[in-house]
Amino acid sequence: MRALDRKLLRDLRLLWSQALTIALVVASGVAGFVATLSAVESLSAARDGYYATSRFADVFAAVERAPDALTTRLRALPGVADLQTTVEHTVRVDVAGSDDALLGHLVGLDPVHPQRMNRVSLRTGRMPGSGAADAGGAVDALVSEGFARAHGLVPGDQVQALVNGKHRSLRIVGIALSPEYIFAGFGGMPDMRGFGVFWVDRDVLAAAYDMRGTFNRIAIKRAPGAAEPAVIAAVERVIARYGGREAHGRASQPSHTMLENEIREQHVLGTVLPSIFLLVAAFLVNVVVSRLVAAQREQIAALKALGYPGRAIGGYYLKLVLAIVAVGAALGLLLGKWLGRMLLGLYADFFRFPVLEHVLAPSLAAASVAIVLVAALAGSLNTVLATVRMPPATAMHPPAPGRYRRTLVERLGLVRLPPTLRMILRNMERHPWRAGLSLAGVVAAVAMVVTGNFFRDAIEVVVDSKFRVEMRGDVALWTPRPVTGDAWREIGRLPGAVAVEPGREVVVRLSNGHRTERVALQGAAAEPSLRRIIDVDGGQWRPPVDGLLLTDRLADKLHLQVGDPVRVEVLEGDGRSRILPLAGTVRGMMGLNAYIERHALNHLLGEGEVANQFTVALDRGGEAGFLRAARAAPGIAGAFSKATLWRNMQDISARNIRVMSTILTVFAVVIAVGVVYNNARIALAERSWELASLRVLGFTRAEVSALLLGELALVIALALPLGMLAGDGLVHLIVGLLRSDQFFFPVTILPRTYAWACLAVVAAGLASALVVRRRIDRLDMVAVLKTRE
Repeated sequence: MRALDRKLLRDLRLLWSQALTIALVVASGVAGFVATLSAVESLSAARDGYYATSRFADVFAAVERAPDALTTRLRALPGVADLQTTVEHTVRVDVAGSDDALLGHLVGLDPVHPQRMNRVSLRTGRMPGSGAADAGGAVDALVSEGFARAHGLVPGDQVQALVNGKHRSLRIVGIALSPEYIFAGFGGMPDMRGFGVFWVDRDVLAAAYDMRGTFNRIAIKRAPGAAEPAVIAAVERVIARYGGREAHGRASQPSHTMLENEIREQHVLGTVLPSIFLLVAAFLVNVVVSRLVAAQREQIAALKALGYPGRAIGGYYLKLVLAIVAVGAALGLLLGKWLGRMLLGLYADFFRFPVLEHVLAPSLAAASVAIVLVAALAGSLNTVLATVRMPPATAMHPPAPGRYRRTLVERLGLVRLPPTLRMILRNMERHPWRAGLSLAGVVAAVAMVVTGNFFRDAIEVVVDSKFRVEMRGDVALWTPRPVTGDAWREIGRLPGAVAVEPGREVVVRLSNGHRTERVALQGAAAEPSLRRIIDVDGGQWRPPVDGLLLTDRLADKLHLQVGDPVRVEVLEGDGRSRILPLAGTVRGMMGLNAYIERHALNHLLGEGEVANQFTVALDRGGEAGFLRAARAAPGIAGAFSKATLWRNMQDISARNIRVMSTILTVFAVVIAVGVVYNNARIALAERSWELASLRVLGFTRAEVSALLLGELALVIALALPLGMLAGDGLVHLIVGLLRSDQFFFPVTILPRTYAWACLAVVAAGLASALVVRRRIDRLDMVAVLKTRE
């Protein structure tokens, strides 16, 4: 074995604790990068594969009722390669043993003409039979896998559905998936328990709604090279007379939109946060190598004098860096693969695919290793090059002493400070670059702990704002068509009802020049009480009576400012249109929402005192009885329980956020330990001669330790407030990058998060201080003083 290789092994053995902490920081960066991006790539691959095999449509449209003969005209439109129509309706569903408010979306399947697009994937059981219901009145149905698992449904079970005002039994004959419902939920919330999809015979469903020979849903496959806007415009012109006001592409398809947002958000998290870890790792490598070189100047000079070329000496230090990075990269790849599988398992709670397998692409693994190698080498290359170029005669001499002068503290007149503190401040001021790098590393650690816990804070604020401040009622009901005051007074007489607040909702297209958005315009009470309009800061807003109130993201997409006119085109009924001013904007958390006072909306629609949504406040413990009574009322199309949705949020969304937050926090603590411990160990190695001299002069172990560890404590004390500010800035950056139409994380960092960040870094400092103190106590003063300064 070559002498330099033996030296390398010896130095690694002596530096094992420092090398290990650096390798762990490297592993954290690689693991975060690999875990997030491999899970996202696996999710993307599952999406692309499923979309291809199921022939997921490109354009979607809905009509109130159109004759089957219209399909010939639609197929002949330019850019249309294939077209498929069906009948779909959303209904109330009852499952034995469940008192929850459940919704089912019924989709008609034609057994004679199999699906050419949006093909249903059968997981277990069989496809529904054709024809009318059996002697018992039950209709064969497939059920979506998420809903089936949430309620323990298997082939042979039956559920009850309110189909066009009549209770019908749906006999489960199979469990299935569809590319249209990879993400299944209501109102953009993951709700496999409360929302299920059922596929039944199309003729049976059409007969129940008196829609034989007609359809109300359209799916279109575009021809190669056909422009989506042109196809959509052509389809809209044809379907306008049949109650169809708008067609849309995949970008507006709810399931696809939620899936794409998740992929985009994880791409952000998988690049921004690991980049910080890798920068810290590069910083640590630079610090360790540069100070090791400074401590081995004489050894370098001796090696050069013995004939070792600069290339060999430089290669030695590069091997040292590569050895540390190789261990960290290997640990990171193993940990990243494990975390990637876990993260993909969390995705399975939201997104349903026939095949969802974690795949770590070799290119991704190679890219992660290459990035960390470049970062580490960039952090040490300058020091290595300076070492190689150093003449032996120069290296034989110790470094030139620093320029000593009165420190800033002394110039300010603070001369009555304790001697130990003055020595600490002098040493930091005379080595500003070293002190600054140490400070920057600890600041990064604090910022990462703050960022890791922010997501937990944000989800708690969202849940509290949504379920306690905004949704003050207990149950939301809606009717298939607007009803008058007599109907909602009947709702108020149901068992357990305390108060009822009516609302009106209608689908509209908002336009500003060529910019348009399809949204649900919500007609709220003049003084909302049970369903309030709340912004991200907790402020309450009243709906305007002479204009529109839009969420800020919707106003931005339409390039609108307060006072600007907005064209409101109703996509229901007679399709009337009107110009209204933008009365205000509200910073909402979820969705692109538009509000107006309910009476003003009814006036816009040319309707009287009607409503189609009702928020109900209930007596404590009265929800089960109220929902049973509501299910018996045929005029109620569906019910929405706040308690059920809140439980689902806690079970899935909040749980996953807590898991991710914990992982980020653990990685951040690794950074804190790596930075603090390495700084302490290197400071001890550099100042051992000085400390031994002080011991000989009569300083106690405690006084000598205070001199070294006091600098560490001062760096941590300065880093804590700066790290909090950096964490706040990093959170704002990530929230800005994650901002989407569907969701906006409020930038709320709770005091406990700052406290936890401080405790984590202080604990890392105390642990490092204990290790260093033990080494100071064991310092061999005679051996240290024999070394040349």
